[in-house]
Amino acid sequence: MPPLQTIAVSRRHTLVWLAGAAGSAHAALPPGEPLLWPEVALLDGSSLGPAQVRDVAWVVVFFSLSCGYCHRHNRRLQALAQRMRGQPLRVLGAVHDQDASAVRTHAQQEGLTFPMTLESSRLHRLLSPRRITPLTCVLDRGTRLREVIPGEMSEDDVMGLARWAQPV
Repeated sequence: MPPLQTIAVSRRHTLVWLAGAAGSAHAALPPGEPLLWPEVALLDGSSLGPAQVRDVAWVVVFFSLSCGYCHRHNRRLQALAQRMRGQPLRVLGAVHDQDASAVRTHAQQEGLTFPMTLESSRLHRLLSPRRITPLTCVLDRGTRLREVIPGEMSEDDVMGLARWAQPV
């Protein structure tokens, strides 16, 4: 009998393939694989494309305005974003809500200054099949998916994501 890890990886690849075969435009990226970053519109009217994500680690957080856990989690990510200012690590909020005005008001009330996109579904399909909020995905400086972390993270764990600013 093969080791359990081999079975888990094989099952994951099968599920990813099935998701793609079921009509999904893109299957979730297996960890360690480089992502072809799509051009995504940001809430401030600018866009984030392949040229902007190159050589920078990205912490992508999927969240909803109605999620209390997300509020605390995002405050911790805001602290990380401020701490990493001027270093090659950025935070991107991928908001499930589609009301841009409500998202802007929420960001202002919470003091969130990291960029946000309403194109969460598109990014979610690329990064993880997990359906939990918050969901944090980490891309290293080579745009390889390194971590998919479901749920709210502690302050120490969020601050530990700073390690991805180092070259790989």
